[in-house]
Amino acid sequence: MRRNLLPVLALLCGTLFLFLGNGLQGLLLPVRGSQEGYSNEVLGLLGTTWAAGFVIGCFVAPNVVRRIGHVRAFSGFLSLICLNVLLTGLMVDQNTWLVLRAITGFCTAGTSMIIESWLNERATPESRGTIFSFYISITLFGVVGGQLMVPFGDVATPALFMVCGILYSIAALPTTLSRAASPQPLKRARLDLPALFRNSPISFVGILLIGIANGAYGTLGAVFATRAGLDHGAVAAMVSITIFAGAIMQFPAGRLSDRMDRRHVLAALSAAAALAGLAVFIIRPLDVYGIVVLVAIYGAAANALYPIAVAHANDFASSEDFVKVSGGLLLLYGIGTIIGPTLGGPVMTWAGPHALFAVTAMAHILVTAYAIIRSRRRAPVPVEEREAYQTAPASTAPLATPESLSLDPRANAEAAAETSARKEAS
Repeated sequence: MRRNLLPVLALLCGTLFLFLGNGLQGLLLPVRGSQEGYSNEVLGLLGTTWAAGFVIGCFVAPNVVRRIGHVRAFSGFLSLICLNVLLTGLMVDQNTWLVLRAITGFCTAGTSMIIESWLNERATPESRGTIFSFYISITLFGVVGGQLMVPFGDVATPALFMVCGILYSIAALPTTLSRAASPQPLKRARLDLPALFRNSPISFVGILLIGIANGAYGTLGAVFATRAGLDHGAVAAMVSITIFAGAIMQFPAGRLSDRMDRRHVLAALSAAAALAGLAVFIIRPLDVYGIVVLVAIYGAAANALYPIAVAHANDFASSEDFVKVSGGLLLLYGIGTIIGPTLGGPVMTWAGPHALFAVTAMAHILVTAYAIIRSRRRAPVPVEEREAYQTAPASTAPLATPESLSLDPRANAEAAAETSARKEAS
């Protein structure tokens, strides 16, 4: 393991600081915005603009890197992120925040894709699985660690925004100081919606709905907790527990889906997430323990859905199409995260902060219903012919990029097929 990780240790450290900054900034903005009296609609749009910038970055960033190179592009993207977070702390204005948040999402996609391409370049077939697992773990712990910093600072001052800038600056060092050769050009993101739907209708519809639910909660969960009267420490704990519960649940849920129809597992988990969300909406617990317990159950079920839906889609696709199918579904999930906060904000204004979970519950009820319908119309792939389940970072952390899929060991089949095709052509 030491031999596998040493060549990429500096990059993984840079990744940790990048996601520490992402986690801190992602929770700091809705908490500070709530204190400033921003409406639920504006706070929801902070997530919408970030997700929109991120998805656009997945398409545009490869062209930027191709023109100016990996190191210059990485330095430029991170410089803009640092500038934006400092301006956010200095210029407390909702319209300014929305513009800066969109730019941050765009630049975050660029920096993530460059780090992932560097990791992929240095990974060997033997070390790819280890590096991929560490990368997922680091994104998880980075986001949670950043969120847990919020209670240790004064949200009403620019201090925590400055801490974000420091974290982003440290993240730039490992890559900008590296003497390693630049990796291959970034792959362009591809999104073929008709082909994705033909391959697996439940994965297509389900991942869009999962993105809506996760996007709504991911952006407005802290707003709900603040409006419900939780202090900053409890808000950070609630949001972090949701992520950890989802990460832990991925393993048993995934193993179960390897042994039975994945659509039945999707339906059961979606129903559990819907019930937990409806419980929060209807019961409206007043004590922090009741809220945290229900939200932990919600997070465990909701955050385990995405990788199962991806695994189901790959069951019906050839191994050579893994990156194309998974990358397309990842971008479709990103579209869902754009829609979710846009819907959640007005609903919370109309029906109260607990109505956030009415939005997520409706999305999960639709996933449950459609999964049951599809399970009666198409036979599952036999267990012995399925792709093995793998955890996925998109469901428990900020959006992953299609470039990250190249690190997945399952991408080796596609890479091998491309190499073989090139040899035959020559």
